[in-house]
Amino acid sequence: MNRTLLVTCGHLVRHYQRFAADLEAQGIVVSIPPVKGQQLDSAEMCEAIVGQRLVIAGDDVIDRPVLEAGKASGLEAIIKWGIGTDGIDKPAAAELGIAVYNTPGVFSEEVADCAAGYVANLARGLHLMNASVRSGGWLKVEGMSLSGRTVGVIGLGGIGRATCRRLNAFGMTVIGYDPAQIDPALLAREGVTQASLDEVLSRGDFVVVTCALTPESYHLLSTEAFAHMKDGVRLVNVARGPVVDEQALIAALESGKVATAALDVFETEPLPADSPLRKFEQLMFGTHNGSNTAEAVDRVNRLTVDLAFDLFGISGKPPRLVPLVAT
Repeated sequence: MNRTLLVTCGHLVRHYQRFAADLEAQGIVVSIPPVKGQQLDSAEMCEAIVGQRLVIAGDDVIDRPVLEAGKASGLEAIIKWGIGTDGIDKPAAAELGIAVYNTPGVFSEEVADCAAGYVANLARGLHLMNASVRSGGWLKVEGMSLSGRTVGVIGLGGIGRATCRRLNAFGMTVIGYDPAQIDPALLAREGVTQASLDEVLSRGDFVVVTCALTPESYHLLSTEAFAHMKDGVRLVNVARGPVVDEQALIAALESGKVATAALDVFETEPLPADSPLRKFEQLMFGTHNGSNTAEAVDRVNRLTVDLAFDLFGISGKPPRLVPLVAT
């Protein structure tokens, strides 16, 4: 039986030797292609996917050409390492009969830690003082007290609710937007009240983005959205870069509508060397790294490998996760 597995997720590749013996003992033939950037593009995936039955993917581009190339040579399922599947053409996968899995709820706490850390940092300018001391200065930043301030969280899934819990502990008034109606009792336990998007934008001293990237959330923070925000608002994005229209953000930074921002994600990753965002010294940048802790990586690596065992029929049990796209 064909037991071929393509691994393109960098987190699993880094720790592959921890799982190599178990995989090889079951006759699984693992392919690990070189990754020049953060992920494989469509052409690279089209080449790598040929002859593979399963894929454990990172943020690679898995569009219709990739899926058709895979299907033609026996591809049965894609396991997305992590939560976001915006890089996978799920309608095409459904049409071609290729199952798509992700690993929901695996690092809500870790990304929430990161989001809360960014909020505290922006309130006190810790990154600015660090840069000053390193360059020989002694900058004193007059910060902002968080207690009593209002924060609007966009996206009330697992990450959003965990973020609300942390921000509530800062003594902030926490309101949140989600297109789905969330159980008020569940939100009350996290100290957040669900509100409209307009209310979240207009009331927030901070706006924190934790939602999934969907066609509806693409460029959700547009020129119009920034116009609804308070003057001097502080923005945190730990979701996906394209939720924020970067050209609109640049204009909002230039006008002072946005005082500062912490961006863990960008529309193009890595952030291009010529990106206009780089000129704003008040910005704090991350490297799409909110989920990257030793504990979370180990947890998801183990889960994706175990799911592969399920799908190959090695475990003798049904798949331990429910597919986003079923066959």
